[in-house]
Parts: sequence; structure tokens; C-alpha cells
Amino acid sequence: MERPSRVASGGPGARRPAARWFATAFVALAALVATAGVAAAHGGAVRGAARESLAVPTWLFLLTGGGVVGASFLLASFVTDRAFIASIHAWRRALPAPARLLSRLGQVAGVVSLVAVVVLGFVGPDTPTRNLAILVVWVGWWGGYVASTYLVGNTWPSVNPFRTLASPLPSLDRPYPERFGTWPSVVGLLALVWLEVTSPLAEDPVLLSTVVVAYTVVTLAGAVVFGTDTWFSMVDPLSRALRYYGRVAPVERTDEGLRLRLPGAALSETRLVTGRDEVAFVVAILFVTTYDGLIATELWAGVVRTVVGVGVPPLAVYLGAYLAGFGVFLVAYDLATAAARRTCDTYLSAAELGRRFAPALLAIAAGYHLAHNLGTVLTLTPTFLQVLAAPLSPPANPTVLVVPGWFTALDLGFVLAGHLVAVWVAHATAYDLFPSRLQAVHSQYGVTAVMIAYTMVSLWVIAEPFVAPPFLST
Repeated sequence: MERPSRVASGGPGARRPAARWFATAFVALAALVATAGVAAAHGGAVRGAARESLAVPTWLFLLTGGGVVGASFLLASFVTDRAFIASIHAWRRALPAPARLLSRLGQVAGVVSLVAVVVLGFVGPDTPTRNLAILVVWVGWWGGYVASTYLVGNTWPSVNPFRTLASPLPSLDRPYPERFGTWPSVVGLLALVWLEVTSPLAEDPVLLSTVVVAYTVVTLAGAVVFGTDTWFSMVDPLSRALRYYGRVAPVERTDEGLRLRLPGAALSETRLVTGRDEVAFVVAILFVTTYDGLIATELWAGVVRTVVGVGVPPLAVYLGAYLAGFGVFLVAYDLATAAARRTCDTYLSAAELGRRFAPALLAIAAGYHLAHNLGTVLTLTPTFLQVLAAPLSPPANPTVLVVPGWFTALDLGFVLAGHLVAVWVAHATAYDLFPSRLQAVHSQYGVTAVMIAYTMVSLWVIAEPFVAPPFLST
């Protein structure tokens, strides 16, 4: 259905719906602070590096951060045109293709790391910061390697130990049910993170190794039944998440070799998201990269203590908030795409706009992931190296690096950088979708409103001091 022409003209009738959608999106995203705080039960020693509050008033830097994102939208709208955007996204440089030996070394490193995690989780020291399995997974892989997939390029197809082990196995090649789509990967990602929420996965080496073994068995079984390519492209949540993160990176693999592009450029030019299930997966990435921080705040601690105090079981509180948080994220994005449909005169459906704008959210997720994990990686890198040198008899008190207090400001910069890239990607996507400049600008109202609100929530989470989540065993 088409909107009346008064919307396309940019008159007063166009501005009123936009304002309502801005307000609605702000309210929905602000509710995350109180309802979406479900996070992993990470002990302070490994994943809960302490955060320090800023010396400036909270309202000031929140408004400043939101204002920066809003101003970037206005700047992009007023000073760019289709030719300028095309020239920016057309820039690329060919890079030498990596030798096959390097790919083989990556496969070996992946399998060796997997074996080390399993073995040392069972036989290594019980102390988290002295067990190499814990440090490999949370510091080396989740904190460091995952960051490399969006800062440099996605090497997971070569490193992935599960795929390396599955490739030589025979396959039954059973047809994969099309009706499932990629929903199993959405469920898998949420389930993995929920396991973090309700268990000491980051503190108990034996539990971690048990989960890794179970994940390996399920993955290999799925690859045997449906085929390696089908399983790792449709079902495996880790492969899909890292493939999406790789689209943010400046280096990408092509048929001719490697290519250098501007960060995030591939997000607007590739139909990375093609269905509602894939939109949900992108939103899930955004949600799980935020909720770990939301729960580690004094606000959530007060809320959960109050609710548990009236007789609600703690796990029910965490599960309810977890599902509600993901739902709020998904609804907020749906509101944003509905706003895009209402504020521009287009034949495209809200669902199609949702699919096209969804990749921009990956830049936000990458910025928040870096902000949330870089401090932990730097703090525990000396620990990791010392334990790596003697995994069965590590030092009693491994060295821990203390990051300076101003590091919180750097984290805030990462959050803002991710949102600025997302604004640019959404802007480029709009110009690719719509022939009219006004259509392109109007279509971004809802998405930009969500980005501004989400920026403010993210900045608040990053700036809050760390508080151990109550009622969760670690």
C-alpha cells in the first residue's frame, strides 16, 4: 500500500508520524534498562573486569552520545549525495591471497585449541585464572579472536575446529527442512548465552569442557545427517555469528583472493539478511552483546532482589527478563522498520525494509563487543601467557594487568564508533533502496531513533560500575 503523497512531499504530515515513532522507539529502548538485564554469570576474575563510573554527570554524556549519533544522521543527510556514497563504497584494494599452508595452519591451530580446552578443563587447575581452558575460551577466543573477525576479517571458516573434524566424516545428506530456515541458529545462540546466564560456565573448567564436548557431538552429528555445508550455513550459531561479524571487517575473501574495503562497506551492498529468521538472528547478536553488561549493574541487582523477595524463583526472574529483553529488542526494531514504511512513499513492505536495514545493526554489536571485552583481554593477557607456558603447573598468582581509569572513556568511544558506522550503513542502504533523496532520508527516521536510544543505553551500561549478578552461583 502506498502512503499519501503528503508524506512524500516532506510536509507537516510527514513530520508528525516521524516524531511519534521517534518517541515510541525511545520509550521501548529505554525499557531495556529495567527489563532486559539478563546476563551471563561471569565471575569477576575472568569475564567481569571491573568498570569505573565516569566523573561527568550521567545525563550529560548520555545526551552527548545520543546527540553525536543524531548529528551524524543529519550531517550524512545534508552533505552527501548518491554519487559520493557510491564513490566511498566503490573504494577497494586487492590484497595478496594467503598461502594454502596458512589455511592449514589455521585448521591445526583450531583443532589443537579445541583438544586443549577439553583436556585441560578436566585435568587442569580448578582456579579459573590458572586454567588454560577458561582463558582460551573467554580471553583468547571470545574476547580476542571474535574481535579479529570484525576488526580484520573472518578467518573462522579456516580455523573452525568443528568443521575441520566434520569434513572427513561420511554424510547421510538428508534434506534440511526448509520451513526451519535459520531459526535453529537463533535458538542455538540464545540457548548458549542462557547457559552462561544460569551456570558458572566461565568459572568452572570441568563444566566448560563438558559443554564443549556436548557442542562438538551435536555439531558433528548434525553435519553427518544434513551435510557439512548445510549444517554450518543454516544451523551452527557460531559460524553464522562470525560470518555476520566478518561483514563489518575491512578485509573480505573473494574468488580472486582478498580485498580491502572500508569497514562496514559490505553491509549495505550484500543481501546478507534475506528473511525474518535472519533478522531475528541479527537482533539476537545485538541483544546478547548487550545483556551481559546490563545485568552487571546496580539497577538490575536491585530489581532482581526485589522480585525474588516477593517469592519469585531467581531462575524464573532471569529467564523472564531474558526472553522479554530479546522481545523488546525485536519489537523496537520492528517499530523502526514500520516507521520507515510510514515516513516514505514506497511500494516496499516493512518486512523488506527490515531485511535491508538489519545488517547495519551488526556494526553496533561489534562496537559494543569491543567495548565490553577489550579491557578483560588486556587485563588477562599476561595471565594467559603465563598459564600457556605451563598449563599443568601455572603460577599460583599469575600476573594481571591493571588498565588505567581513563580506559572507560575509550570503551565509550568504541560504542559511539559502532553506532556511527551503523548510521552510515543505513544511509547508504537507503540510497540504494530509494530513487528519491527525500524517500531515503525519511526512511531512516525510525532506524536512527532506535540507534540514538540504543546508544544511550549502551553508554550507560559501559559507564556503570560492575556489580556481580545476584542469586547466580559462580
